[in-house]
Amino acid sequence: MTRLYNKQTGALIGALTDEQLRDLIDLLVEESADDRDYYIDRDTLDYLEENQADPELLRMLRAHVPEEGEGIDIEWRDETA
Repeated sequence: MTRLYNKQTGALIGALTDEQLRDLIDLLVEESADDRDYYIDRDTLDYLEENQADPELLRMLRAHVPEEGEGIDIEWRDETA
């Protein structure tokens, strides 16, 4: 199972489906092949929505990204083991 976390606080944001994880990987920029974290702000959410990211993923992220000010760093972890 893949789960999404707030990188600064360690708080669980939610579980990701394979499709939701693919949306993050395909639509957002990674700094390296091992990169598993992203900076998400309101502009990023708008971008994801414009590019037809999964609606449930967007709802999950919107609940954690502040309306005003800075965004958050998120990271996904494969917790199958």
